[in-house]
Amino acid sequence: MLQRSAPARANTGYNITADTQQTYDYIIVGAGSAGCALAYRLSREASRRVLLLEAGDKDSFPMIHIPLGFAFLMKNEKVNWCYETEPEPNMDQRKIAWPRGKVLGGTSSINGMVYIRGQREDYDHWQSLGNSGWSYEEVLPYFRRSEHRAQGANDYHGYGGPLWVEEVPNSEKLELADLFIQAGVQTGLPYNEDFNGIQQEGAGYYQLNICNGRRQSTARTFLKHSENRPNLTVLTGALSQRILIEDGRAIGIEYQQSTGKQTSIEQAYASGEVILCGGVINSPQLLELSGIGDRELLESLGIKVASHLPGVGENLQDHLTINVQQGLHGVTTFFEETRPLAMIKNLFKYLFKRRGLLAHPAAQAGIFFRTSDQVERPDAQVHFAPAASEPDSKGNLKTKQGTTATVCHLRPESRGSVHIRSADPREYPVIRANYLDTENDRMAIIAAVRRVREIFAAPALGKYLGEEFKPGSQVQSDEEILAFVRAEAESVYHPVGTCKMGSDDAAVVDERLRVRGIDALRVADASIMPTIPSGNTNAPTIMIAEKCADLVLQDAGNRVNLPEGLSSKPKRRRKQATTATAA
Repeated sequence: MLQRSAPARANTGYNITADTQQTYDYIIVGAGSAGCALAYRLSREASRRVLLLEAGDKDSFPMIHIPLGFAFLMKNEKVNWCYETEPEPNMDQRKIAWPRGKVLGGTSSINGMVYIRGQREDYDHWQSLGNSGWSYEEVLPYFRRSEHRAQGANDYHGYGGPLWVEEVPNSEKLELADLFIQAGVQTGLPYNEDFNGIQQEGAGYYQLNICNGRRQSTARTFLKHSENRPNLTVLTGALSQRILIEDGRAIGIEYQQSTGKQTSIEQAYASGEVILCGGVINSPQLLELSGIGDRELLESLGIKVASHLPGVGENLQDHLTINVQQGLHGVTTFFEETRPLAMIKNLFKYLFKRRGLLAHPAAQAGIFFRTSDQVERPDAQVHFAPAASEPDSKGNLKTKQGTTATVCHLRPESRGSVHIRSADPREYPVIRANYLDTENDRMAIIAAVRRVREIFAAPALGKYLGEEFKPGSQVQSDEEILAFVRAEAESVYHPVGTCKMGSDDAAVVDERLRVRGIDALRVADASIMPTIPSGNTNAPTIMIAEKCADLVLQDAGNRVNLPEGLSSKPKRRRKQATTATAA
């Protein structure tokens, strides 16, 4: 049974003036991708007092800020919850690692820094499920508002927002990434210069949350922009253990505050609202600890029921990914770049110019494609890395002369769950991802592997090809590929859905993100997504926080400066102008 380590040392403030009073207008639980963005928006008016609680510590660990440092954060308990699933029945009973950020910035402080929003149809589907206000036309202004695109604004991108977004600099584009994109085009895919623009399908370079060789987490952007606001209090080392509820209304949070070896139980009160931004695991966990969830489960654990919501913790979805590794010769990979002399050169290049190997994200290049002719829009995504590796005798990864295309099925049908196993907030919940539970999911991942092999065999890469490391030339039939996936596939770290937004019996929050059955309580993070977006989830999570801020202020009767293209009464959005979007 996994146990939480003691909460991190308390730290009042993030270069922010701490407020010793315990009553606030708004309390936000979780300083991750959503929480930092929400705190930035709600605290812009000096009269609104905001408390932001984070179970982890400050983002002072050096590897957080070096882009390639993400590879060293996946198992680091200083900044990572290091969750894992229960043994997965369709994955050879393996437990699958689920890194989640436990630090200011949350998972945006440990992710691969790839900026992807998903497809227009993803959000139109949310609206079709009964979630008014969540169509693509209505959420695009929030994506634009949050963004500072280094190359300037256009119909799809903003300029002047807190979140830095940039193209891969031409000077940093790797030859091998170019070759992979060319290979994708040679197999019939279009070249796509903007995966977040008109369409997603094709091969091209990703946009990144990297500026001058440094990670741009929500702590380094949204929260950094808020550091001089005396009305915003940030507490780290604060593990929330229950929502305080009185007469059916959320009135505050009870949390464990750790200072050195001492832990105290503290309470903070909200005159306005409590908003959960703990993410797909911690938000349903805190709801259940507070008596909001399935009655039978809560009563079995001795927890008093405040609201019977059987959907809490259900509807879990994630992108399962599988690595296709190809041996190469005659072209530079990370194998050559990590040799001792080359590594020394890269260290100096990063220290003095913030460029080179250490400034590399999880992937420069990517591809979105359809796994079959019957699929109307891309349902598979490739993250391409100019590196291949294998574990040594001690289990440490060592690079090989090759490359990796990790491919995931974007819209899985399989559903899992997250539920508490006790009333102890320090005990990890039970995570069941339930990967590959449907025939469609199995067939899609098999087709995705075959398509990646086809791309590797295209003329652009053909003359450089060596042996296929994984799955290997001996793996050819559907049955053999599926067995390889069951034995080797991992999460690509995009879990969503456990506090589903909607109006059906399984919904946890409504279209204004209000928790059903409890007043003054909302959830604003990836857990509210009714279905998973077609791509990375950090940008959509930030969008949710941006929209939540306006919903909160509208319901409080405050005047809201809505993003361009929106009014207080939702309507079809007019075409965006190409002028900058104000922060």
